[in-house]
Amino acid sequence: MRGNDVFIYAVRRMPEAARVALEANGLALDDVRLLVSHQANLRILEMVQKRLGLRDDQIFNNVQRYGNTTAATIPIALHEALERGRLARGDVLILTAFGGGLTWASAAIRW
Repeated sequence: MRGNDVFIYAVRRMPEAARVALEANGLALDDVRLLVSHQANLRILEMVQKRLGLRDDQIFNNVQRYGNTTAATIPIALHEALERGRLARGDVLILTAFGGGLTWASAAIRW
C-alpha cells in the first residue's frame, strides 16, 4: 500500500473501531471524556476527530511534541493527559490505534 492508501485506511478503521468499543460497552460518543489515539501524524488524528464528531476538549494529541513514538504513543499521551488534569476518576476514555500490518484496535475504559 502507498502512503495515501494507508492514511485512508487508518482514518476509516480507527473511528470504526472506536464505535465498536463504545457499542460493546453500552456507551455513546457523548459519554467520552477523552479520545487518546496512536499518535501517527496530526492529519490522521484530525480526520479521526472529525469522523467521530468529537470536540477539541475530547481529544488529546501530543504528536507535535514527540512525533510518532510507535508503541509508546498511547502510554505517553495518557501520562501527559493525567499530568495536565485532563483525566479524572470515572472518566470514559477511548484508546485507539492503527499500526504495522494494517492492524487496528480500540478499547473503551473507565479511568
